[in-house]
Amino acid sequence: MGRLALVGGHNLLGTSFARDAPHEPVVVDGVTVTTIDCERFTMLQRHGFGRYVPPHEIDHVAHMRALADLGCDRVLAIGSVGSLRLDHPVGTFVAADDFVALTAPPLAAVPGIDVHGLAFFDPAWRGRIVTTWREARAEPELVDGGVYWQTTGPRFETPAEIRLLATFADLVGMTIGSECAAACQVGLAYAVVCVVDNLANGLGAQPLTREEFDAGTASNRARLLAALDAVLPELA
Repeated sequence: MGRLALVGGHNLLGTSFARDAPHEPVVVDGVTVTTIDCERFTMLQRHGFGRYVPPHEIDHVAHMRALADLGCDRVLAIGSVGSLRLDHPVGTFVAADDFVALTAPPLAAVPGIDVHGLAFFDPAWRGRIVTTWREARAEPELVDGGVYWQTTGPRFETPAEIRLLATFADLVGMTIGSECAAACQVGLAYAVVCVVDNLANGLGAQPLTREEFDAGTASNRARLLAALDAVLPELA
């Protein structure tokens, strides 16, 4: 079995396993991707270090190729999402099982006709994550299944857009569909745990604000890190 890759946002930088771990740069076609060597697995910060890289500027191809070059064969992604459902409030964790990314920019991690392969959350790998989470009694309990809709960002969606998305999906974000597509192209099994940091714009009593989003992220951080401390030793 190859190496596990943990990919997420800035919340992961406070984990005990990454705080003092060495950075490991990988050059992919002239692009330097900085990873963190956490001994039993590799961690990648999708928004970069120092300057925040917004969702629409992330080089998913370079990221996933760098992980493959390091010997990784599977990715546990952590995605910050807005909920399209009132019964998935802030603080809900969801192991999504499908996604929509119709407006995502095209990407090609492999040449020629091979680029036409499928992009999907790997069922076996996703199932192992759900089982491990439950056996470890990690909190909160992981919701098994849900559809993620990727928008282009970097702005939040309008209430009218959210009403449309909610007809077909449960969660909304700006990165996971493209990241999954790049991972699948380079042969990485990919699954995601979505962390609901806010209700999508229009679902709450007031319009969504950046302050509300930041508050939701902060409220979820400790539970996310504790859950990862419980499940990563088994998944790695």
